[in-house]
Formats: sequence, C-alpha cells, structure tokens
Amino acid sequence: MIKPLLIALQLLTRLPVPDTGKVTDQQIGQSLLFYPVVGLIIGGLLALVAWLTEGGPEAVRAVLLLVIWTLITGALHLDGLADSADAWVGGYGDKEKTMAIMKDPYVGPAGVTIILLVLIAKYASLEALLSQANYVALILVPMLSRVMMPLLLLTTDYVRKNGMGSALALHHPKRASRWIIFGCALLTVAIAGSDGLRLLATLAVVFLYLRRVMIQRIQGTTGDTLGAMVELSEAAGVMVMALII
Repeated sequence: MIKPLLIALQLLTRLPVPDTGKVTDQQIGQSLLFYPVVGLIIGGLLALVAWLTEGGPEAVRAVLLLVIWTLITGALHLDGLADSADAWVGGYGDKEKTMAIMKDPYVGPAGVTIILLVLIAKYASLEALLSQANYVALILVPMLSRVMMPLLLLTTDYVRKNGMGSALALHHPKRASRWIIFGCALLTVAIAGSDGLRLLATLAVVFLYLRRVMIQRIQGTTGDTLGAMVELSEAAGVMVMALII
C-alpha cells in the first residue's frame, strides 16, 4: 500500500515524493484511504512550526502558518474553490453552464472574493488558536477536511466521465473507506473530547449543506467541488475550534 500513499501525497501536496512510476486506476482509488494520513502530515507540520515559533508575535506566526499551509498544498483546493464559486455565480442555475465555467482556467470576481474570505477566516482563526496554544486543532482540522473527500465520493455521484476524479470514484474501496472515516471521528473525540464532538458536528453541517447544494445544481460532485469542500471545511473547522476554547 506504499504506492497509494505516495499517490495521495503527490496529488494533495507539493512535498517531495519518490517517483511512483506507472500507476493503475485501482491504486489511484486506493489512495483515497490515505487522504486522512496526508491531512495528519500537513497538520503535524503546522503544529511543529507553531511550536518552533512560540514566543513570537502571534499575528506573524499566523501569517507564517497560513503561507506554509497554502504552499504545502500548492493552492490545489483554493483553485477548486475559486472555480466552484465562479461556476455557481455565473451558471445561473444551469448544470451545463456551471460545469463549463468550472473547466475555464480563468478566475473571476466570485472566485477571488471567496479565496480572500477563506484566507481571512483562516488567518484570524489561526491567530486565536496560537494565542491559546491549541496545536491539537492544527492537526485535527486538516485530517478531517480531507476525510470529506472520500465521504463525498461515498455518498455522491461523480459527474465528470474523464480524469483522475473519475478513477477515484470508480475504484474507491468503499468498505475500507467507511472504517477509515469512522476511525478518524473516533480519534477526534478521543483526542479533543467534547470540543472534538463540536468540531465533528460543525463539519457535518458543512458537509450536508454543500452536498445538498451540489446535488441541486449539478446532480453530483466534481474535482473542483471536492476541493471547495476541503477549503470550506478547513475554514469552518479552525473557526469553530478558535471560538469554543
């Protein structure tokens, strides 16, 4: 299972990863099982940086964490968020027009606006979490946000026929994925207790709302909406953890 882990790291991060060579669609599907592991790696790196910079100005530390967080992922999910926002605003309720706009490489006003709002929300929340020395939240939120992707593919049709997203949906090891999702929820409660339950409840609301919006507009999900789910889950996750401590 090393190759599926490397595939997950290659897709979701810009961390240096050994060449995986030729991969099969089955291995691409199996990589979904390691998305939470990738989230833990990202969260662990953020917590390490937060710990190493203790004593510094919290605003500067928050900016540093936000920059590192964005660079680690290569802004992959922010791109999906921007494309989704432009498509939802410019699609005027039409599925085909919405899908076409999501494929457009240019970013419009709605995309720029949503990226700014999400980054501002993350920055303010990171500053609050650092003031509380709440490094657990820095680890849990990236993990749970990446759990959203296999969960969405388990419960929602993938509506594009080609690309890596199609291979993920078709070869998703669903039974193992359910156990992984359940295990991440248990781990969250075990580590964070009642705060973990609040975090899970918040992300459940975000998931159900966004899934409903996707089904109403395009009758399923795409790679861009998967990315949007991750970004909005991360923003909501750090905000609620900053508010409830």
